[in-house]
Amino acid sequence: MQSSNHESGFTVRLAEPDTRTDQRTASPGRSFMMRRRNRHGRGLRGEVMLPTHPGYRTRSDRFDDMVMDSAQRLHDIWGKTLDGVRFGVDEIPPDLEQLAANAATPPMGSYTPATGEDGPMITVYRRVVEQACGSVEELQDLVHDVVVEHTAEMLGVAPETLDPVYRRRY
Repeated sequence: MQSSNHESGFTVRLAEPDTRTDQRTASPGRSFMMRRRNRHGRGLRGEVMLPTHPGYRTRSDRFDDMVMDSAQRLHDIWGKTLDGVRFGVDEIPPDLEQLAANAATPPMGSYTPATGEDGPMITVYRRVVEQACGSVEELQDLVHDVVVEHTAEMLGVAPETLDPVYRRRY
């Protein structure tokens, strides 16, 4: 450090450049992935796209799209036979607590026959189907199989005759 004495009576110290460096950030051996903010090594905190952007889709939205894609495929194959059939998604089956108490396997979907004012309804239970799958590809195949099975139950035909790609994933 250099110091100089001025006529005003105070001392000015001129700082020398600091030769020490922060070893955490300046080390050439650490990659960008190790230096960036990544709490506890768990990766990014959330999805890359924000919910305010038009391309943002939740898991629930993507699941709904899978059910609608399967329903559209069946409608393209069978045409007017499936007019008036409603396809829906519920989170869990309505009697899940009782099924769990009896140690029974929960259903992945259900078929509700037509009533006086409503047409037939095929419902897929999202949480049950998601838990049975390990990947997105398996999920899409299983959703299609559940839709085909319950549509076949409604029409009174075998699922294999309803859609040629039924259970082709095995």
